[in-house]
Amino acid sequence: MNRDGATTLLGYLAGFALLFLVWHLAAVLLVRSTLFPPPWPVLERGWVLLEDGLLQESVLASLRRILQGFLLGSAIGIPAGLAIGSFRWVRLLLEPWTEFFRFIPAVAMITVSVIWFGIGEESKVFLIAYTTVFVIIIATAAGVGAVTPDKIRAAQCLGASRTQVFALVALPATVPFILTGMRLAMANSFVTIVAAELVASNDGLGKMLWDARLFMQIEDIFVALVTLGLLGFATDRAFRLLIRAFAGRYNPTM
Repeated sequence: MNRDGATTLLGYLAGFALLFLVWHLAAVLLVRSTLFPPPWPVLERGWVLLEDGLLQESVLASLRRILQGFLLGSAIGIPAGLAIGSFRWVRLLLEPWTEFFRFIPAVAMITVSVIWFGIGEESKVFLIAYTTVFVIIIATAAGVGAVTPDKIRAAQCLGASRTQVFALVALPATVPFILTGMRLAMANSFVTIVAAELVASNDGLGKMLWDARLFMQIEDIFVALVTLGLLGFATDRAFRLLIRAFAGRYNPTM
Protein backbone atom coordinates (compact mmCIF):
# COMPACT_ATOMS: atom_id res chain seq x y z
CA MET A 1 0.00 0.00 0.00
CA ASN A 2 1.41 3.40 -0.98
CA ARG A 3 1.47 6.45 1.23
CA ASP A 4 -1.70 7.99 -0.19
CA GLY A 5 -3.55 4.69 0.27
CA ALA A 6 -2.40 4.40 3.88
CA THR A 7 -3.46 7.99 4.58
CA THR A 8 -6.87 7.35 3.06
CA LEU A 9 -7.33 4.17 5.10
CA LEU A 10 -6.34 5.91 8.32
CA GLY A 11 -8.75 8.73 7.52
CA TYR A 12 -11.59 6.27 6.99
CA LEU A 13 -10.79 4.43 10.24
CA ALA A 14 -10.68 7.71 12.15
CA GLY A 15 -13.99 8.74 10.63
CA PHE A 16 -15.69 5.49 11.67
CA ALA A 17 -14.12 5.69 15.13
CA LEU A 18 -15.58 9.19 15.53
CA LEU A 19 -18.96 7.95 14.30
CA PHE A 20 -19.08 5.16 16.89
CA LEU A 21 -17.86 7.52 19.62
CA VAL A 22 -20.65 10.00 18.88
CA TRP A 23 -23.12 7.11 18.83
CA HIS A 24 -21.87 5.88 22.21
CA LEU A 25 -22.04 9.33 23.81
CA ALA A 26 -25.52 9.95 22.43
CA ALA A 27 -26.79 6.60 23.72
CA VAL A 28 -25.19 6.90 27.17
CA LEU A 29 -25.52 10.61 27.92
CA LEU A 30 -28.45 11.93 25.88
CA VAL A 31 -31.02 9.28 25.01
CA ARG A 32 -30.52 6.69 27.78
CA SER A 33 -33.13 4.30 26.40
CA THR A 34 -33.20 0.59 25.65
CA LEU A 35 -34.58 1.59 22.25
CA PHE A 36 -31.25 3.24 21.39
CA PRO A 37 -28.47 0.89 22.53
CA PRO A 38 -24.79 1.91 22.55
CA PRO A 39 -22.42 0.37 20.00
CA TRP A 40 -20.92 -2.41 22.14
CA PRO A 41 -24.11 -4.50 22.67
CA VAL A 42 -24.88 -4.11 18.96
CA LEU A 43 -21.40 -5.32 18.01
CA GLU A 44 -21.75 -8.28 20.39
CA ARG A 45 -25.06 -9.22 18.84
CA GLY A 46 -23.57 -8.84 15.38
CA TRP A 47 -20.79 -11.25 16.32
CA VAL A 48 -23.36 -13.80 17.51
CA LEU A 49 -25.25 -13.50 14.22
CA LEU A 50 -21.98 -13.93 12.34
CA GLU A 51 -21.15 -17.09 14.28
CA ASP A 52 -24.63 -18.47 13.55
CA GLY A 53 -24.25 -17.61 9.86
CA LEU A 54 -27.51 -15.64 9.82
CA LEU A 55 -25.92 -12.29 9.05
CA GLN A 56 -23.85 -13.63 6.14
CA GLU A 57 -26.95 -15.30 4.71
CA SER A 58 -28.93 -12.07 4.82
CA VAL A 59 -26.09 -10.00 3.35
CA LEU A 60 -25.49 -12.40 0.46
CA ALA A 61 -29.20 -12.59 -0.37
CA SER A 62 -29.55 -8.81 -0.53
CA LEU A 63 -26.31 -8.25 -2.46
CA ARG A 64 -27.24 -10.92 -5.02
CA ARG A 65 -30.54 -9.20 -5.75
CA ILE A 66 -28.91 -5.77 -5.90
CA LEU A 67 -26.26 -6.97 -8.35
CA GLN A 68 -28.74 -8.72 -10.65
CA GLY A 69 -31.15 -5.79 -10.77
CA PHE A 70 -28.38 -3.22 -11.07
CA LEU A 71 -26.77 -4.99 -14.02
CA LEU A 72 -30.14 -5.40 -15.73
CA GLY A 73 -31.04 -1.75 -15.22
CA SER A 74 -27.62 -0.62 -16.45
CA ALA A 75 -27.83 -2.84 -19.53
CA ILE A 76 -31.12 -1.17 -20.45
CA GLY A 77 -30.39 2.36 -19.27
CA ILE A 78 -27.02 3.00 -20.95
CA PRO A 79 -28.11 2.18 -24.55
CA ALA A 80 -31.42 3.98 -24.02
CA GLY A 81 -29.66 7.08 -22.68
CA LEU A 82 -27.19 7.09 -25.57
CA ALA A 83 -30.05 6.85 -28.05
CA ILE A 84 -32.06 9.60 -26.33
CA GLY A 85 -29.07 11.92 -26.23
CA SER A 86 -27.99 11.21 -29.81
CA PHE A 87 -31.24 11.22 -31.80
CA ARG A 88 -33.94 13.83 -31.47
CA TRP A 89 -36.74 11.55 -32.66
CA VAL A 90 -35.78 8.93 -30.05
CA ARG A 91 -35.75 11.63 -27.38
CA LEU A 92 -39.22 12.83 -28.38
CA LEU A 93 -40.49 9.26 -28.36
CA LEU A 94 -38.95 8.03 -25.11
CA GLU A 95 -38.83 11.15 -22.92
CA PRO A 96 -42.54 10.84 -21.99
CA TRP A 97 -41.86 7.27 -20.83
CA THR A 98 -38.83 8.30 -18.81
CA GLU A 99 -40.40 11.34 -17.19
CA PHE A 100 -43.63 9.46 -16.44
CA PHE A 101 -42.13 6.40 -14.78
CA ARG A 102 -39.19 7.98 -12.96
CA PHE A 103 -41.58 9.96 -10.74
CA ILE A 104 -43.30 6.77 -9.66
CA PRO A 105 -41.03 5.55 -6.83
CA ALA A 106 -39.94 1.94 -6.70
CA VAL A 107 -41.59 1.60 -3.28
CA ALA A 108 -44.95 2.35 -4.91
CA MET A 109 -44.30 -0.46 -7.40
CA ILE A 110 -43.78 -3.14 -4.73
CA THR A 111 -47.40 -4.23 -4.76
CA VAL A 112 -47.44 -4.38 -8.55
CA SER A 113 -44.21 -6.38 -8.67
CA VAL A 114 -45.55 -8.89 -6.14
CA ILE A 115 -48.76 -9.28 -8.16
CA TRP A 116 -46.80 -9.77 -11.38
CA PHE A 117 -43.88 -11.87 -10.14
CA GLY A 118 -44.84 -13.18 -6.70
CA ILE A 119 -42.57 -12.99 -3.65
CA GLY A 120 -39.68 -14.78 -5.37
CA GLU A 121 -36.44 -13.33 -6.68
CA GLU A 122 -38.01 -11.89 -9.83
CA SER A 123 -39.99 -9.22 -7.97
CA LYS A 124 -36.91 -7.91 -6.14
CA VAL A 125 -34.75 -7.93 -9.26
CA PHE A 126 -37.49 -6.08 -11.15
CA LEU A 127 -37.66 -3.37 -8.47
CA ILE A 128 -33.89 -2.87 -8.41
CA ALA A 129 -33.79 -2.64 -12.21
CA TYR A 130 -36.72 -0.22 -12.11
CA THR A 131 -35.05 2.12 -9.61
CA THR A 132 -31.76 1.92 -11.53
CA VAL A 133 -32.71 2.35 -15.15
CA PHE A 134 -34.14 5.88 -15.16
CA VAL A 135 -31.26 7.42 -13.20
CA ILE A 136 -28.79 5.95 -15.68
CA ILE A 137 -30.87 6.99 -18.69
CA ILE A 138 -30.98 10.62 -17.60
CA ALA A 139 -27.29 10.76 -16.67
CA THR A 140 -26.23 9.14 -19.94
CA ALA A 141 -28.45 11.39 -22.06
CA ALA A 142 -27.08 14.44 -20.22
CA GLY A 143 -23.56 13.26 -20.96
CA VAL A 144 -24.25 12.97 -24.67
CA GLY A 145 -25.78 16.45 -24.67
CA ALA A 146 -22.71 17.87 -22.90
CA VAL A 147 -20.36 16.92 -25.74
CA THR A 148 -19.28 20.22 -27.26
CA PRO A 149 -19.87 20.70 -31.01
CA ASP A 150 -16.26 21.85 -31.40
CA LYS A 151 -14.99 18.36 -30.53
CA ILE A 152 -17.31 16.76 -33.05
CA ARG A 153 -16.38 19.25 -35.79
CA ALA A 154 -12.67 18.76 -35.07
CA ALA A 155 -13.04 14.99 -35.47
CA GLN A 156 -15.00 15.44 -38.68
CA CYS A 157 -12.35 17.78 -40.06
CA LEU A 158 -9.80 15.04 -39.46
CA GLY A 159 -11.89 12.68 -41.56
CA ALA A 160 -13.70 10.73 -38.85
CA SER A 161 -16.88 8.96 -39.88
CA ARG A 162 -20.09 9.20 -37.84
CA THR A 163 -19.30 5.87 -36.22
CA GLN A 164 -15.80 7.02 -35.32
CA VAL A 165 -17.12 10.32 -33.95
CA PHE A 166 -19.49 8.41 -31.70
CA ALA A 167 -16.98 5.76 -30.59
CA LEU A 168 -13.93 8.01 -30.19
CA VAL A 169 -15.42 11.38 -29.20
CA ALA A 170 -19.00 11.23 -27.92
CA LEU A 171 -18.84 7.97 -25.98
CA PRO A 172 -15.60 8.71 -24.06
CA ALA A 173 -16.92 12.16 -23.15
CA THR A 174 -20.12 10.54 -21.87
CA VAL A 175 -18.39 7.94 -19.67
CA PRO A 176 -18.06 10.21 -16.58
CA PHE A 177 -21.80 10.95 -16.72
CA ILE A 178 -22.62 7.25 -17.09
CA LEU A 179 -20.44 6.34 -14.12
CA THR A 180 -21.97 9.09 -11.98
CA GLY A 181 -25.43 7.86 -12.87
CA MET A 182 -24.46 4.31 -11.96
CA ARG A 183 -23.14 5.41 -8.57
CA LEU A 184 -26.37 7.25 -7.82
CA ALA A 185 -28.39 4.29 -9.01
CA MET A 186 -26.47 1.96 -6.70
CA ALA A 187 -27.53 4.05 -3.70
CA ASN A 188 -31.14 3.82 -4.87
CA SER A 189 -30.72 0.05 -5.14
CA PHE A 190 -29.88 -0.25 -1.45
CA VAL A 191 -32.93 1.81 -0.49
CA THR A 192 -35.22 -0.22 -2.70
CA ILE A 193 -33.99 -3.68 -1.71
CA VAL A 194 -34.69 -3.03 1.97
CA ALA A 195 -38.23 -1.83 1.20
CA ALA A 196 -38.86 -4.81 -1.09
CA GLU A 197 -37.57 -7.33 1.44
CA LEU A 198 -39.64 -5.74 4.20
CA VAL A 199 -42.80 -6.53 2.26
CA ALA A 200 -42.12 -9.74 0.36
CA SER A 201 -39.08 -11.85 1.15
CA ASN A 202 -37.96 -14.90 3.06
CA ASP A 203 -34.40 -13.65 3.62
CA GLY A 204 -32.20 -10.59 3.28
CA LEU A 205 -31.43 -7.58 5.44
CA GLY A 206 -34.92 -6.14 4.94
CA LYS A 207 -36.48 -9.36 6.25
CA MET A 208 -34.05 -9.24 9.17
CA LEU A 209 -35.22 -5.72 10.02
CA TRP A 210 -38.87 -6.77 9.76
CA ASP A 211 -38.46 -9.78 12.04
CA ALA A 212 -36.49 -7.75 14.56
CA ARG A 213 -39.24 -5.12 14.66
CA LEU A 214 -41.94 -7.74 15.22
CA PHE A 215 -40.10 -9.24 18.20
CA MET A 216 -38.64 -5.94 19.46
CA GLN A 217 -35.06 -7.17 19.04
CA ILE A 218 -33.50 -3.72 19.10
CA GLU A 219 -29.90 -4.92 18.78
CA ASP A 220 -30.81 -6.90 15.66
CA ILE A 221 -32.33 -3.77 14.13
CA PHE A 222 -29.14 -1.82 14.72
CA VAL A 223 -27.00 -4.70 13.45
CA ALA A 224 -28.94 -4.58 10.17
CA LEU A 225 -28.61 -0.78 9.96
CA VAL A 226 -24.87 -0.83 10.64
CA THR A 227 -24.42 -3.63 8.12
CA LEU A 228 -26.30 -1.65 5.45
CA GLY A 229 -24.17 1.41 6.10
CA LEU A 230 -20.91 -0.51 5.94
CA LEU A 231 -21.99 -2.39 2.82
CA GLY A 232 -22.97 0.85 1.13
CA PHE A 233 -19.65 2.46 2.00
CA ALA A 234 -17.67 -0.58 0.83
CA THR A 235 -19.69 -0.86 -2.38
CA ASP A 236 -19.14 2.78 -3.25
CA ARG A 237 -15.40 2.52 -2.55
CA ALA A 238 -15.17 -0.62 -4.69
CA PHE A 239 -17.11 1.13 -7.42
CA ARG A 240 -14.66 4.04 -7.39
CA LEU A 241 -11.68 1.66 -7.54
CA LEU A 242 -13.19 -0.08 -10.57
CA ILE A 243 -13.79 3.30 -12.21
CA ARG A 244 -10.16 4.28 -11.68
CA ALA A 245 -8.96 0.93 -13.02
CA PHE A 246 -11.10 0.72 -16.15
CA ALA A 247 -12.19 4.26 -16.94
CA GLY A 248 -9.85 6.57 -15.06
CA ARG A 249 -8.55 8.21 -18.22
CA TYR A 250 -12.10 9.38 -19.02
CA ASN A 251 -12.74 10.75 -15.55
CA PRO A 252 -9.53 11.69 -13.75
CA THR A 253 -11.38 13.30 -10.83
CA MET A 254 -12.79 9.95 -9.64
